[in-house]
Amino acid sequence: MNVKLLLLVAVMSLFTFPDSGIAVQSPQAQLTVTAVNKLKIARESETIELTAQALATLGEKDLMKLHVRDSAGKEVLSQAVDTDYDDYHKPDLLIFQADFAPGETKTFTVTAGKKREYVKEDFRAYGRFVRERFDDFAWENDRIGHRTYGKALRTWKGEPLTSSAIDIWSKRTAKLVVNDWYMVDNYHVDGGEGVDAYSAGPTRGCGGSGIWTNEQLYVPTNFVDSRVLTNGPIRVMFELVYEPFDVNGTAVSKVLRVSLDAGSQLNHFQPSYQSSSSLAVAVGLKKVKDEQKQFNAERGWLTIWEPVDKNLGMQGLAVVVNANDVDKLVEDKLNNLVLLKPRTTFPVSYWAGFAWDRAGKITSAESWTTYVDQFSDRLRSPIEVSVK
Repeated sequence: MNVKLLLLVAVMSLFTFPDSGIAVQSPQAQLTVTAVNKLKIARESETIELTAQALATLGEKDLMKLHVRDSAGKEVLSQAVDTDYDDYHKPDLLIFQADFAPGETKTFTVTAGKKREYVKEDFRAYGRFVRERFDDFAWENDRIGHRTYGKALRTWKGEPLTSSAIDIWSKRTAKLVVNDWYMVDNYHVDGGEGVDAYSAGPTRGCGGSGIWTNEQLYVPTNFVDSRVLTNGPIRVMFELVYEPFDVNGTAVSKVLRVSLDAGSQLNHFQPSYQSSSSLAVAVGLKKVKDEQKQFNAERGWLTIWEPVDKNLGMQGLAVVVNANDVDKLVEDKLNNLVLLKPRTTFPVSYWAGFAWDRAGKITSAESWTTYVDQFSDRLRSPIEVSVK
């Protein structure tokens, strides 16, 4: 066979010849994602969500094998997420993040390929059950950290605590610190990365919820079970199960889903309460001496700017809800509470979180209020996404 014939056979093998029986290579399937910011504000670390159904035409059922690239062809970090915790723990959502200028439109492409492999440096969100610390559950992103308390803490003789509060871990590093801080067990001292200086105690802490009836707040005790649905690098999402608790003579059960995305100061909380009657959920922020409080029912948010214990600067806390769900602002001895209208269907959805001025991102009451108010704008006008 001469050289020209060899070249012809090689070229022919790259194309499709119907009914020829020749094995061929076809062009790689590709989806184009268009994302539009319709607001006149810049939006940092916006999470784009693509459902498995929207991606089905790629012909790849394993979302871990899908790759996202920007308009320049550079691969964008993405994560497959299981939102329904089915028997196979099979992801049903693909997420990635992008920054947007005011009114900006961006395009991305999605293709199938080899299974994605992450390295430690990719992770900007993480959480875990911490059995060695009396059943804490701790979670964080590159901005903030939290923990809440499991059942073993109720009977610890050293410092027993019965509480379903949301605690704060104040960070001033983008590094993930949960494992390191628990390992050295010295997180009440700021060694340069941050500190646990917040005492949540029996309050609602930073965004815990309960049931309000007869001018009184009823809350569950420490969680008794946990499950992680997804764990970074972009989003951590988990559920906490609580034992039924008494609400003015009625037994109420609760399952709380929490998710936190990289780059966000606020967590997404989705508590599901079950009861034989209608329930009014109240979302709380712990009362603190010398706090500066602002409530905007029309915009659906409550902000507080307050001193951190041990003279460690200032911090802002916030709750953001759907304005249509707001009833009024109430309080008890321990908490400022955003009361939502009574409901029979769950889960209810709200956001809560904080910012520490020593982290350097948000350093004043005004900048905190601006961040929270724009966050509420972003919820009302999410990035518009189309796939073709």
